[in-house]
Amino acid sequence: MRFGETEEGIKKPFCLKFNIKKPFCLKRKLQWRLPQGDVRGNVKESWAFREGLQEIQKKIKEAFEVFDHESNDTVDVREIGTIIRSLGCCPSEGELHDLIAEVEEEEPSGYIRLEKFLPMMVTVLLERRYRPIPEDLLLQAFEVLDTGKMGFLTKEELVKYMTEEGEPFTQEEMEEMLSAALDPETNIIQYKDYLAMMVIDEN
Repeated sequence: MRFGETEEGIKKPFCLKFNIKKPFCLKRKLQWRLPQGDVRGNVKESWAFREGLQEIQKKIKEAFEVFDHESNDTVDVREIGTIIRSLGCCPSEGELHDLIAEVEEEEPSGYIRLEKFLPMMVTVLLERRYRPIPEDLLLQAFEVLDTGKMGFLTKEELVKYMTEEGEPFTQEEMEEMLSAALDPETNIIQYKDYLAMMVIDEN
């Protein structure tokens, strides 16, 4: 059995075109055919969608600006994974590379521009792609690794599972996870406490 998989097929849990086909023009042409009540409903729906979209765009811009150290609407490409995960998405490394390729310049400069990142990320969030796995499934995955049913894993066990099994973590990802999960006094990972801290509230 590979790391992060149970008999039920639980996958490895960790992950530490702006093309909204909303036919507004067509809706305007057809609205005169609808009863007045339906028109009002469509207008309300349209406004609600627009407000939701603006909120998503604001959230993305704020996350991007944290790493825009030069205040010129660009960030280092190496920060893109952190930005995407801060927005509640957990792509695999392969999926992350695909996302970066989508927004990179034809001749990669090492930086990503907001004007390219924003529409791509809007679509990702609207489509609810790369959603984090629920806490109960994460807990089951940890319990599979905890063969002694101790309620914790040692640092050595976790590093072995995360770097040698399934899709391996990079050294940077491993260090980031340990900085959050490892109890420095006991050198173990109390995974229930860690899950309570790391699980993203989708509400």
